[in-house]
Amino acid sequence: MKKNNMLDNIEIGIIGGSGFYDFIKNGQELDVETDWGKPSDKIVIGEVEGKQVAFLPRHGKNHDYPPHQVPYQANIAAFKKIGVKYIIAPSSCGSLQKEIKPGDFIICDQFIDRTIGRKDTYYNGPDVVHIVGADPYCSSLRKIAIDSCKKLKITCHEKGTAVVVNGPRFSTGAESAWFTKMGWQVVNMTQYPEVVLAREQDIHYVNISLSTDYDVGVVAEENLPPVNFKEVLKTFKNNISRVNGVIREMIKNLPANNLQCDCHNTLAKSKF
Repeated sequence: MKKNNMLDNIEIGIIGGSGFYDFIKNGQELDVETDWGKPSDKIVIGEVEGKQVAFLPRHGKNHDYPPHQVPYQANIAAFKKIGVKYIIAPSSCGSLQKEIKPGDFIICDQFIDRTIGRKDTYYNGPDVVHIVGADPYCSSLRKIAIDSCKKLKITCHEKGTAVVVNGPRFSTGAESAWFTKMGWQVVNMTQYPEVVLAREQDIHYVNISLSTDYDVGVVAEENLPPVNFKEVLKTFKNNISRVNGVIREMIKNLPANNLQCDCHNTLAKSKF
């Protein structure tokens, strides 16, 4: 892939999930190869709020990749290859707590990994890297996301722990009840390993979770039907304009010159 004008000043990348495939209008498609294969689809490059932005559909435009088969390594590596420094990653999630209602936004600061067998590192030897995992999401981007929600008067939970399940099935009632009793806030299938792979590439990463439903553990107490994919997609699509608005507001404030975090220096502090 040769450098050209289309790739100049692309520092902001968006990884979108279900119902978010039209974020960039009239963009140019870019086919990127990486050492970890091809990403889930072509990257779309276009202008948003006067800035060059790259968009990648997490599951592919036709939703070809279920959560456990998404080429996470290639997706993050492709963004790194074209110069992306900031990743904003919206996703749907199920609420595990009553106070987090469908339609609420959650800016997660922690995750619990319940996935199985996903390729979650670029370093399998001989290079050895141990990134710090205490605060996996970028604190600087999280603040920008929270401030953007407040400006747009969108209900936003400023912290939250996401339980990342393997998928493609939803949780059982027992699993969901366990997650709820542990005090975790939301359940999702894609936040891991995206966030840690971004850290390994020195990229700032933030997740914006949209609660689309009450998960099974809470639902059982309220006598509501269990979560299903059609309802998740319907709720996400009904709220896409609000997600879109928050991301556009964030883009206005990026690139940021006053970052309080050190995400872009992760590797320098992590190599053996």
